[in-house]
This record gives sequence, structure tokens and C-alpha cells, in this order.
Amino acid sequence: MAVTVNINLAYEFEVKAKAAEVFAVLSDVPTSVSHFPKVEKLTDMGDGIYKWEMEKVGTAQVNIQTVYASKYVNDKKKGTVIWTPVDGVGNALVGGSWKIKDKKTSTEVSLEINGDIIVPLPGLMKMIIVPVVESEFEKLVEKYIDNLIKRFGGEV
Repeated sequence: MAVTVNINLAYEFEVKAKAAEVFAVLSDVPTSVSHFPKVEKLTDMGDGIYKWEMEKVGTAQVNIQTVYASKYVNDKKKGTVIWTPVDGVGNALVGGSWKIKDKKTSTEVSLEINGDIIVPLPGLMKMIIVPVVESEFEKLVEKYIDNLIKRFGGEV
């Protein structure tokens, strides 16, 4: 028995760094992921596919580890980095995109993340687990964005 938690997040922010620098960091998956908190391991599976293994959360007796793979496609001309879920790897399907827009003196960045995380707990736990997983995921993404903003010299 398992509970599926659906995640849909969207953020926009503007940084001082040039668009080329922002794209260089965000399109290089290992560099970008190095700013994401609580990643235990990132594995390059080839062909633009990366497997994420997050740190376990919970107690020694009851814990959850999110593992998934996504295929990344970069388009420098459009200023996009798009990732799509890879079936059959781990307990989550995660996709999303970065959109990078040159504003001449700054760079506008938007992030969208969509996914399903399958938590191996009884359905009775759904009302408790869903808000906890959503909240944790949101906190991690917000910390990731904060780390990137620092990397890019701050917000405008």
C-alpha cells in the first residue's frame, strides 16, 4: 500500500548575474544540483539522464527516501532547461523547467516543478503524510532557490 503525493511548484525571481552565467549553472546538472539541499547522491546515467537520491528523512524505524531520474534537455537559444520524468527509477516521477530571460542589467528566472512522490505507507496515513511531504519538498526547493540567488550575486 502506498500514498501518492502530487507536487506542483512555481517560482519567479530576478538575479544580478548575467543570463549566460545563470544558464551555464542551471544547464549543468551536477553544478545546479550542488546547490540543492539534502541530495545524498546524483548519478549520471548517460544521455542527459540523472538519478537523484535524496537523504532519508524520518526516524530510524520509519523513514522515507525519495529516488527518481529525470532526462534533461537544454536550449541555450530559448534560455530553457527542461527535465522530464524517467519511468521505472525509484519512487517518484519529477519533471520541470527553468526559464532564463535576459533583462540586460539582470536576469529573470522562473522555475516550475511537477511530480508525484510515492510514499510506502498505508492509505490511512494520507491525511498526515501528504502535507508533511509537500511542506518538506517546498522547503528544500526554497532553500535551493536561496542558494542559487546567493550564487548569482543576490536578487534585484
